[in-house]
Amino acid sequence: MRIVAATAFAVSLGFAAQAAEITIDMPDEVEIERTDAAYQCGEFELAVQYINAGSVSLAVFTVEDETVVASNVIAASGAKYAGGRYVLWSQGSDADLYDLMKGEDAEPVSCSEKS
Repeated sequence: MRIVAATAFAVSLGFAAQAAEITIDMPDEVEIERTDAAYQCGEFELAVQYINAGSVSLAVFTVEDETVVASNVIAASGAKYAGGRYVLWSQGSDADLYDLMKGEDAEPVSCSEKS
């Protein structure tokens, strides 16, 4: 069984068919679950696809034309994903988006899930 993360995300947002693919081989008995979420983050919208397959949990999203594939990391509460310079930390219907290039003390962008 394989997880094809980037293509599934690109297709769900209507991107061009020539989008790159990332494939992760998984054992056949692992069930793959995909969930789409849309957040309002200040002035911009953030579309996120959550992909869960056994011990693999990913969040795929685009910020400023950069596609981010973030992996689940340890969090005190909620679900926290880190990828590249970004950390997405969701708790219930809210999320915070951190840009690590702005420094450790920088305030995150607060996001609310759209209904």
